[in-house]
Amino acid sequence: MDRKTTNTLVIDDFKKNSNVAFAILYQQYFTYTKKFVLNNKGNLEDAEDIFQDALLILYEKLYADNFKVYTCLGIYVSGISKNLWLKKLRNKEFLIEIPENYYKKNQAEINLAIENERDYWHKLNDYINSISTHCKNLIQDIFMKNKSIEEIQSKYQYSSKHNAQNQKHKCVEQIRKIKNNDNF
Repeated sequence: MDRKTTNTLVIDDFKKNSNVAFAILYQQYFTYTKKFVLNNKGNLEDAEDIFQDALLILYEKLYADNFKVYTCLGIYVSGISKNLWLKKLRNKEFLIEIPENYYKKNQAEINLAIENERDYWHKLNDYINSISTHCKNLIQDIFMKNKSIEEIQSKYQYSSKHNAQNQKHKCVEQIRKIKNNDNF
């Protein structure tokens, strides 16, 4: 399902007060929040809580008069999730409550986080599109489709996991070089 179709289905579903939109977003984008939270001192329950809070904030945002979809709703949810988790990490007691008016009180900060997230993904996409086709496919399989190194080894017919990991490293280095050149 492409981004525009997903966005349209989700927005239409939210406006019908149905739960299908939540399921679509959860199925397609929870993995990103889960990885981020697990890699940043959290557990699965934390990731689920943060993602649910992010969906509620998105729901409120969809009803804002000036809301426009410029990119994938998953990027919005990911940006909100990251912002919520980082706020939680800053809290010494690791307790966070999301009041009903959280979005209204923190609208500027949430919008900035979403914008930064969108800019990040656009920039990353530009970098990925600048590398070799082989590396582009490999990076997408590993990082976007979450394929294991064993699946990569089999798909690309590498003789060992070590060779697959080396190729992954070389492809990441291609991106790093492009990024470093872009920063100068």
